[in-house]
Amino acid sequence: MPARTWILTGSPENLAATRALGFSVIGLKERRRRQALEIELGDRIVFYVTRVMAFAASARIAGELYEDRTPVWPGKAGKADPYPWRFPIEPEWVLEEPAWIAAQTLVEQLEHIAKWPREHWKLAFQGQLRAVGEADAELLCARLADAAAVAA
Repeated sequence: MPARTWILTGSPENLAATRALGFSVIGLKERRRRQALEIELGDRIVFYVTRVMAFAASARIAGELYEDRTPVWPGKAGKADPYPWRFPIEPEWVLEEPAWIAAQTLVEQLEHIAKWPREHWKLAFQGQLRAVGEADAELLCARLADAAAVAA
């Protein structure tokens, strides 16, 4: 079975925490255990940043799922979540903020977004984690790779 691509939605603060760790680990919320069990070695994670509404990085799953409740990510104020379902990852493309890809520029191209009325496209990225199809995976990877090449 080919590797899947997942979009991981998180705050700029959570992305900063992941960046501070060298994009070596991701954590999923407590209630995402079922989805965590679906993620496999080699799958790709694309990081979508809330508030900014942009794609900032991608990484590959580099190891098995494990549980760790050590605080790493700040999460939402007043709603601390230990993000206990964790995976080791290896960075693929990591963009600096000026090069982040505005999701709005992909609204007409991403199949995943087409599931919602056009004026409510932002709903496509609510919730922490979702798998996307092969066409969306190819588009996101191409845009991240292009942005990384331009920034280099």
